[in-house]
Amino acid sequence: MNKKKIYQIENLRIDSEFIFFQVDQIEYKFRLSEVSPRLANASEKERSKYRVSPSGYGIHWDLIDEDLSIKGLIEQ
Repeated sequence: MNKKKIYQIENLRIDSEFIFFQVDQIEYKFRLSEVSPRLANASEKERSKYRVSPSGYGIHWDLIDEDLSIKGLIEQ
């Protein structure tokens, strides 16, 4: 059974202050301190170890046990 992709996340990148990504050709930029204190306080190594769910529903960081919902971010 194939699951339909909810979001096609592209160009995901994270720096010490922001998370950036593109969905449906729209660019998004969020301040880490506003969307995730864990990410804001994480090291560069911890922030760089993430995976996007196969459906595109969210992003997970194993090293800091953090999840962000794409829908929750873009529908703010």
